[in-house]
Amino acid sequence: MPLSASPAPCPDGGIGRRACFRCMYSQGCGGSSPLLGTSTFQNTVIVGKSSLRRPQNSVCYGKLLRDLPRGLFDRDGRYYYRKFVPVIVQRLTGKVEIWRSLKTDSLSVALRRLPMVSASIEAEFELSKQKAGLPVDATLIRPLLNDGNNDAHGFTKEGEFPAGTALSISSSRTTLAEAYQRYMGDPTRDWSVSTRQAYETTRTVALALFGSDTFIRDISRVEVREFIDVLRFLPKNAVKLFPHLTLREAAERAQSDGSISRITAAHANTYLGNLSTFLNWAVIEEMIDRNPARGLRLPDEVARRDKRHPFSVRQLEQIFHAPIYTGCVNGEQGWASTGDVCPQNARYWVPLIALHTGMRLNEICQLDVADVRFTGSLPCIHITSSSLVGSNDKMLKTGISERIIPVHQTLLDLGLIQFVETKKSRGDTKLFDDIATGSRGVRAVSFSKWFTRFLRATGAHRCLPSAIDRQIGVH
Repeated sequence: MPLSASPAPCPDGGIGRRACFRCMYSQGCGGSSPLLGTSTFQNTVIVGKSSLRRPQNSVCYGKLLRDLPRGLFDRDGRYYYRKFVPVIVQRLTGKVEIWRSLKTDSLSVALRRLPMVSASIEAEFELSKQKAGLPVDATLIRPLLNDGNNDAHGFTKEGEFPAGTALSISSSRTTLAEAYQRYMGDPTRDWSVSTRQAYETTRTVALALFGSDTFIRDISRVEVREFIDVLRFLPKNAVKLFPHLTLREAAERAQSDGSISRITAAHANTYLGNLSTFLNWAVIEEMIDRNPARGLRLPDEVARRDKRHPFSVRQLEQIFHAPIYTGCVNGEQGWASTGDVCPQNARYWVPLIALHTGMRLNEICQLDVADVRFTGSLPCIHITSSSLVGSNDKMLKTGISERIIPVHQTLLDLGLIQFVETKKSRGDTKLFDDIATGSRGVRAVSFSKWFTRFLRATGAHRCLPSAIDRQIGVH
């Protein structure tokens, strides 16, 4: 055969020297697929190199990419299968389409895996109908395996799934509620009370918006964006303000009524971050193939450095010239009224300790009486998660938060040591046992609510044009 001066052009608009499928050696082999370009090569042109062998009537790779099987898509170099949900199943699941990753960037591997994934989805459709009491096609539910225990059609004689079957739909049938229950009950997680509470709150919101019975595999990127749209307009304390409305309905009302206060972008992003962390866990546990919430967040107009503002001198004057420091009726209900009592309780001491030590609010509220003691000849406050008296309600934000702070001279002059000695003589173990622990078991939550009312009563709670004013207070 004569040598050709140049290789024959790739039919139907080729995309390069190596674009043609290498199907020469599959000629005549059993199982060859026309989709992969198997054909007879009677007019092959040889140009001297194996890489330039090019059949004149072969199928071009460029054409093959345009002729992918229905539902097969290439996303950023990875192959996915999309299946539209039948109308009758849409009514049961609320899903319009399902996306599944084929977990490969190889087209040949994707084509081999496609039938199995498609069959798995069809089985899910039938199981949804079966669960609703509708007629089903049992053939689509049973795995077509022939392992010696099946009949000639690949089914077991009892019509059940054969033992050891490779086709498992247990993970794909996991609901969001079931996945969250496993996530929250994971014994490897060492969460603080506040962290666990944050994830519990996110779980409540996620189950309310996605649906408890929604299969976790069916949560798509589109649905996560709808989740974000609800968060954008979600009112503060939506459950308390609108007990008879769903979260979605409450968000729609807040969207139409501009007077309803909404959660901040930072708050919404906290929900998103917690949801994304949960979905990352689900990927590791092989419940889903990818995290549909990855990289999604709301833009936050308030810069990080502006999230918290210190009190101004004017505000500090308003706080520490309030009746509770100059004289009030009593330290309980009469703290805002002028009187001749200077109460010795948490409402008096916590702001003073915060001002002169920089301690976190919960670090102050959870102090034991034994935590204020002398180190040598110097009175100090010992900040630690352990307790000398057996308290089990102490926690720190980080492991490096343990420290020792000398008591400021102003606190000594105001009588802090005498207050501690009085508590000790009474046999008290907690320095501020007058602060309620609340439903979360965290005293700082209860005190923070009172301190917000206190700031408003003194006029120290300034109103700013953004959400910054919510961050002014004891941190």
